[in-house]
Amino acid sequence: MKTTLVLSVSIFALFLLITSCTKQVEVTPTLPLTRTIKFNLYTEQDFSTNNHNITFSLFIRNHTKTLFDSTITTMKIKDIPKLADKLVFEKKIFYDNSELAAGFTYYIQDVGSSWHLDTLAAGQNFKLIDYSFR
Repeated sequence: MKTTLVLSVSIFALFLLITSCTKQVEVTPTLPLTRTIKFNLYTEQDFSTNNHNITFSLFIRNHTKTLFDSTITTMKIKDIPKLADKLVFEKKIFYDNSELAAGFTYYIQDVGSSWHLDTLAAGQNFKLIDYSFR
């Protein structure tokens, strides 16, 4: 009789466990912690006789502040690498879901400065900025 009672209680408990309601858990997608911007710098033109110094910088900005700004190199224009030997820089920034501006600025000694600008849409997690200097 004791065995029957234990068996009956166990079956009843198992029945309650199986038929009990379960909570629906909504899974919310998580945002990545970083956004990645890859910068490629090269030239497809022949500057072999141009001995001016050029200084390149990288930048990333949102609408209110600069998130990254760094001078990467000063070199002779004739030394800017061809596509096969391009300079590659990758920068990860903490997630900022706003639209971003990113690109290169450069200064040519005794000539002036200019830039190459691109944008990352809000929520875009990867951007390749491929710049062929001309």
